[in-house]
Amino acid sequence: MNHQQLRKEDFGNDFVWGIAMSAFQNEGAWTEGNKSESIWDRFSHKKNKILDKTNADVTTDFYHRYREDIRLTKELGFEVFRFSFAWARILPNGIGTVNREGIDFYHKVIDTCLEFGLEPWPTIYHWDLPQILEDMGGWTNRHIVDWFVEYCEVLTEEFGSKVKHWMVLNEPAGFTGLGYMTGYHAPGRMGMSNFLPAVHHTALCQAEGARVIRRNVLDAVIGTTFSCSHIEPHTHRYADLKAARKVDALLNRLFLEPALGLGYPIEDLPFLKTMMKKYVFEGDMERLVFDFDFIGIQNYFKLVMEGAWWMPYINAMEVKPHKRGVHHTTDLGWEVSPDGMYEIIKKFASYPQIKQLIITENGAAFKDTLRHGEIHDPERTAFYQTYLQSILKAKQEGINLGGYLAWTLTDNFEWREGYQPKFGLVYVDFETQERIVKSSGKWFKEFLTAANENKQADILVSEKVTC
Repeated sequence: MNHQQLRKEDFGNDFVWGIAMSAFQNEGAWTEGNKSESIWDRFSHKKNKILDKTNADVTTDFYHRYREDIRLTKELGFEVFRFSFAWARILPNGIGTVNREGIDFYHKVIDTCLEFGLEPWPTIYHWDLPQILEDMGGWTNRHIVDWFVEYCEVLTEEFGSKVKHWMVLNEPAGFTGLGYMTGYHAPGRMGMSNFLPAVHHTALCQAEGARVIRRNVLDAVIGTTFSCSHIEPHTHRYADLKAARKVDALLNRLFLEPALGLGYPIEDLPFLKTMMKKYVFEGDMERLVFDFDFIGIQNYFKLVMEGAWWMPYINAMEVKPHKRGVHHTTDLGWEVSPDGMYEIIKKFASYPQIKQLIITENGAAFKDTLRHGEIHDPERTAFYQTYLQSILKAKQEGINLGGYLAWTLTDNFEWREGYQPKFGLVYVDFETQERIVKSSGKWFKEFLTAANENKQADILVSEKVTC
């Protein structure tokens, strides 16, 4: 199958197409509308935490320009608009008093989606915990389960009549590992004493939040999303095979398997025994389980691992692409691997408990070229084409894949990397906030709308024949 043969209709009429974005990376207006400080506001204002020394105080100014960006999403041919609620905008104190200005803002976002014929698919938590809750322990404090349930109650009661597709968490392995183990991300905490309680409390929130949605929203379609990578051993040596299995357990299975009723992957991650002893209470393992309507796959690269006895806990180290002679990488050094996407889909589909998979994030950071007022990004276009072919291959083999959400609409604040990596289908001039659709965005528009034009042509031909 070559790129020219990729057609939207091959994915089926029930396969949905959308874009994904998050509150902190796009909204800006960090002190407007009675919003309080989040952990990422605090983290990004600290010295030397963000690589390009920027912050997200304004970013793409989605708070003021949401209508323009939602309209752009529709114009590019997408059907779904994934965004996230900012907890600190809804509940500035983390719990308690609801901020009507924040509620009103998200009503406007949702209503604008509906006005343009887009389905709003919100994520309840996309990494931006209110700082006031972090000051009380954040994800390491077991009370966060109650705080999160209260937050979910507010959201579902306010928006449940308009929103039917919900995602509970965005990449729990990401924000617990990077935020509470390595300290690379907000809130910048490190060590097992932070990581282990954060993992268990997050897994509890994943299920309890879903139960709130099920209880409060009639006919809700409920999912949660996982960052995941196909993991390969560098060689067939035992140490490399074991390293790959440990990393797979840490990155791909840690939050998925408890939700499916399989428990934590303790056999491959023995350090979890400490978590079981100190933080898992009676009845918790049953509380971790929820029958999700779909699981969101968020895949960007594959990983190749080798044994490393000196690395604590996992005894594993990544073998970087260039050391393996692989030079087809993104600007972040991530290997471009459509086959890796295919393999991770197959892996997740092997769990009989999973009803449906949706690709809730996939995209790539590449440099853009400005020429004659247009933005050219052929590498990004090729990335999407090859990854979509791998997804189509998996779907044609019978895997229940329900949709694809591209990351992301506009260039934005990319967490610790700042504004250097460009993931958007739309270029943003951060001085003027001008939006310019890139060639990859134009490709998507052609790909997504060609099927509709062909369908209209078939209808017209049919009508002429009938006449």
